[in-house]
Amino acid sequence: MLAFFCLGTAVFLSGCSQKVEPWRFSGPTMGTQYNVAVVPPKGERNESFSCDQTELAKRIENSLALTNQQMSHYIADSELSKLSAMAAGESAQLSADMEKVLRLSERLYKLSDGAFDITIGPLVNLWGFGPKSSPEDAVPSQEQIADAMALSGGDSLEISGSSLKKGKAVELNLSAVAKGYGADKVAEALESCGAFNYLVEVGGELMLKGMSHRGTPWKIAVEKPSSSLAGQSMQRLIAVSDKGVATSGDYRNYFEKEGVRYSHTIDPRTGRPITHALASVTVLAPSSAEADAWATVITVAGPEQGMALAEQENLAVFMLVKTNSGFKEKYSSAFATYVQ
Repeated sequence: MLAFFCLGTAVFLSGCSQKVEPWRFSGPTMGTQYNVAVVPPKGERNESFSCDQTELAKRIENSLALTNQQMSHYIADSELSKLSAMAAGESAQLSADMEKVLRLSERLYKLSDGAFDITIGPLVNLWGFGPKSSPEDAVPSQEQIADAMALSGGDSLEISGSSLKKGKAVELNLSAVAKGYGADKVAEALESCGAFNYLVEVGGELMLKGMSHRGTPWKIAVEKPSSSLAGQSMQRLIAVSDKGVATSGDYRNYFEKEGVRYSHTIDPRTGRPITHALASVTVLAPSSAEADAWATVITVAGPEQGMALAEQENLAVFMLVKTNSGFKEKYSSAFATYVQ
C-alpha cells in the first residue's frame, strides 16, 4: 500500500489536536504490521459499545491470527497450503472465509481476462519476487516462462457451493487479497463490539468506517511515487468513510539487468513484468479485499484497460501515470467526488 496516513509514530492526517484521543492498536501480522484506531465512546456509558480496550485488542489479534492461518502460503498447515497441495482432480471443502476470497478472485479473473490470477506463483518465483525465488536477479528464458505459465491458470479452479476442485495441480497465492480481507475481518470484530468509527490498516490495505476522532471523514494521503522510502511526500489528500482503500505501484520493488528495469508486478497473460506507464493506482471499494484485489488488476492492466475496467465497474480509481515531464493524474468518474 503506497497511500499513507499518520498513526502513533505516524499520526492521522486528519489532525493531531483532537479532543478525543482514539484507541490505538498495532503489532505484527502476515509478515507485515497492522494498525487500528478506534474512536472511543463519549462519556462514561455507551450502551452499544460493549468492549473495553483489552477486549478489543484480543478480538483484533484473534481475527488476524485466524485469517493468517487460513490465507498464508508460508504456514505449512494453513488452509491455503493444504489447497495448494491438492492433486489435479481432487476436491476440498472450503471455510466460509476462503470461499468468499476465492469467489472474489474468480470474479476478477474473469472480468480482467486473466490479469488477476491467484495461481501465478510459479511466474513470480521465476522472476525472483516470490518465496521460492533464487536470490540472484536473473531474466528467465522464454522456454522457462512458458514452463511456469503451464503450471499456472486461474481457469483450472472450479468452485461449486463451498467446495473447490482443481483441474490441475496449481499452487494458490492470495497475497493480492489476503491483507485486505484481514482488514475486513478486523472491521467485523470491531463492529461486534459496537465500534462503528474506526480505521483499520493491514500491510497498507485500509478499511475505514464512520468518522475520525475530529468528527470528520478519515483523511488519507496518496504518496507521490519515489523509489526511496525516505522523505515520503503527498500527491493528494482524500477524505474517505465507509470504504476500503488500497494503492498499488511498481516503482519500488524491481530489479535492473543490463540497463533494463523489471517490475515485481507480473502480467499472468504474458508471463512477463509489466512495461506500461502506470506508476501507481489507488482504488476505493466497498471492502478492503475488493480494493486490494482491484488495485492489482488495474496495475497489471495498465492505464487504458485499467481505466476502462474502472468505468465499467463504477470503481473509484485514481492513477498516476509516468510521462516525460513527471506524473500525470487520471481518475475515474466515480473518483471525481474525492478530488479536492
